[in-house]
Amino acid sequence: MSKSRIEKAPIAFSPSNLDVVMQMVQDNSYLMEYFRETDNKGRYLYWDEFRWRVNREHDKKKAWVVTKWFRFTKRKPISLFDKDGEEFHYCIPDSLQAKFYKIAKLSGEGINSSSTIKQKFLISSLMMEEAISSAQLEGASTTRIVAKKMLVEERKPRSEDEQMILNNYFLMREVKELLDAPLSIDLIRHFHKIATHKTSENSVVPGEFRADNNIVITDGVDGEILHQPPHYQEIEGRLEKLCLFANTIHSGENGNSFIDPIVKGIILHFMIGYEHPFADGNGRTARAIFYWFMLQNGFSFFEYLSISKLLKIAPVKYGMAYLYTEIDENDLTYFLYYQADIILRAMEELFNYLDEKSQEFEDVVELLENSKLADSLNFIQKNIVKKAMKNPGRIFTVKEISNAYEISDNTARKYLKLLSKLKLLAPIKEGRVVKYIALADIKSVLEKK
Repeated sequence: MSKSRIEKAPIAFSPSNLDVVMQMVQDNSYLMEYFRETDNKGRYLYWDEFRWRVNREHDKKKAWVVTKWFRFTKRKPISLFDKDGEEFHYCIPDSLQAKFYKIAKLSGEGINSSSTIKQKFLISSLMMEEAISSAQLEGASTTRIVAKKMLVEERKPRSEDEQMILNNYFLMREVKELLDAPLSIDLIRHFHKIATHKTSENSVVPGEFRADNNIVITDGVDGEILHQPPHYQEIEGRLEKLCLFANTIHSGENGNSFIDPIVKGIILHFMIGYEHPFADGNGRTARAIFYWFMLQNGFSFFEYLSISKLLKIAPVKYGMAYLYTEIDENDLTYFLYYQADIILRAMEELFNYLDEKSQEFEDVVELLENSKLADSLNFIQKNIVKKAMKNPGRIFTVKEISNAYEISDNTARKYLKLLSKLKLLAPIKEGRVVKYIALADIKSVLEKK
């Protein structure tokens, strides 16, 4: 990702160009082909890509001017401004509206947070996935297996990378607890404090805004500056306006403008990144606020989506979505398209995950149902058996089962003891703690029964 390698658009559009554009279209009828927001494949392109999609026989610069004019007539300002006082805006082409419709439709058909224990367990690990991916996106290098084991067993972190992952996990849990609160500077600070607890990257002070202008975003290759955040002395005032935007009801009723909640959530994500109020941890805080806003607005399905996992796969595209917005006159549409695609891919991954885990569970259930144990075990115990069959020698602890299924330690202990009594697990004692090991012959035990 390099700002200098992106060919700048030939002109900066302004209302004063309107007469020129109209005359241009009259003189060149072929330009009507570009009188739209997107190309013929529904892509919202910046000049550096747009110019390669223009017919070779057509004037590229004139085609761009016409497209920019059409975008200008469709754009919607949001009363938030960049550091130079220029307003941010966006537009919703049909191809983007279709993505938002699909997200809303899938969310309505998806899993509700009050689902059965079976559904809740199948997605319980996804909050851990988001915590791990969010930290890895910021540079944490701990492996997923080690990180997940730490979260499940509630082991103390052994490094700052593990601490970052644990912080993110607590942050996601805290987001769910504060859905009734309005967005405020205190809430932003609170989220950041959790995200950066006991970390030291960039000399960050948890919950404290940066106290200088030394933080810049570079391309990570030759040090080229991609973004210089607003002056540190303006942070509180700018965040106050962002909070006002977040807390305003944009329902389209009583004279208010309408902003789709998905659009608004994505804008909040973008703006925290743009403002960059903290020395470190801005990305984690931005994603937390995005989740908080979506859950607050009834998108309970988002609790189970891991967007950081997908952002981590292609961080350059993530950065480019920010960059295009900033260099193309604060046009947030680029970032909206990118995030909509990320959300849809995260949903697809979730559905695939649920299908896979459900099938695994049903295979074990079928075996259990044909044994005499069918009526002796509940869903949780059957799921433990499934894991044990898949991983002979695996160790189960009371704390792990308690955390994974949101049950008390006593209930978890009771479930494990019964599986041990049925010869499906074997108890082993380490000091005062009793653990349970998965036996290698569970399948044959079930078949005999």
